[in-house]
Amino acid sequence: MRDAFFRTLVELASEDERVIFITGDLGFKLVNEFATRFPTRFFNAGVAEANMVSVAAGLALSGKIPFVYSIVPFVTARCVEQIRNDLCNMGAPVIVVGVGGGYSYGENGPTHHGIDDIALMRAIPEMTVVCPCDPMEAADAMRALLAYGKPAYLRLGRAGERRLPRCNGNFELGRPSLVRTGANIAIVASGAITSEALNAAEKLAETGIDVAVWSLHTVKPIESSVSIIAQANYRLLIAVEEHGPCGGMTEALSARMHEVYSRTRVERITAPDTFTHPVGSQGSLRKTARLDADGIAERVLTLVGGKN
Repeated sequence: MRDAFFRTLVELASEDERVIFITGDLGFKLVNEFATRFPTRFFNAGVAEANMVSVAAGLALSGKIPFVYSIVPFVTARCVEQIRNDLCNMGAPVIVVGVGGGYSYGENGPTHHGIDDIALMRAIPEMTVVCPCDPMEAADAMRALLAYGKPAYLRLGRAGERRLPRCNGNFELGRPSLVRTGANIAIVASGAITSEALNAAEKLAETGIDVAVWSLHTVKPIESSVSIIAQANYRLLIAVEEHGPCGGMTEALSARMHEVYSRTRVERITAPDTFTHPVGSQGSLRKTARLDADGIAERVLTLVGGKN
């Protein structure tokens, strides 16, 4: 997703002179083209992420549209006060970009894991939260958020995410993407973990269980996405995300379904509510948390009793 982000950033800057990029001392090889082509619109704030957000707010209130970029915990948890007061309270059109959602930076330990960022951003009034599932959806989300013109958080994977199929047309904020059609069971995923959800569905198909897969990219606001998924009348939804159980997409989806569409059963698969200290790759940490395709498929089999 990082490559798609920087390619799209250059395209957007070419089309719109309001586009500014501010990095927290990160991504230099990838940002070289932007910095060379638009040197007056590129800023390195250094390891001072909170200040970076405040600078972005000032630029936004002066007519610019900044993208501020750093690793997930450093651009969210470290900057909550500035995002709350300088961006959302002021309605400043800044797109906060967190790279490395979930266990993407697994080898760097729990300080670098992004498993509470969605909860932090969802809790702030007037913040929009978008978690694309693949590089194409990330590029589409950037264009949509630029046009949206309000404070937003864009959560990206790190690198190597494959492009997923789409079954329901063009990207639209608040309208989830149908990745795989299915019968009366659906996996609703958010972010790069959608790839594992799709792999799980394909494994389940081999056992005769036909599972739909949705990318619920717009985590906040979530109401219209839930309405669209509910119209399919699934008997079981399994919400999956590479985030802790508190305050993320799975909790928001479950709460909304319970309030309005209470006949649908909702189960959740998330990262554990713990700091993960063992060092390992994203794949190994997903496997330990049962967030890989095998773990998701096994949980679905347990939930349906091995029957469609």
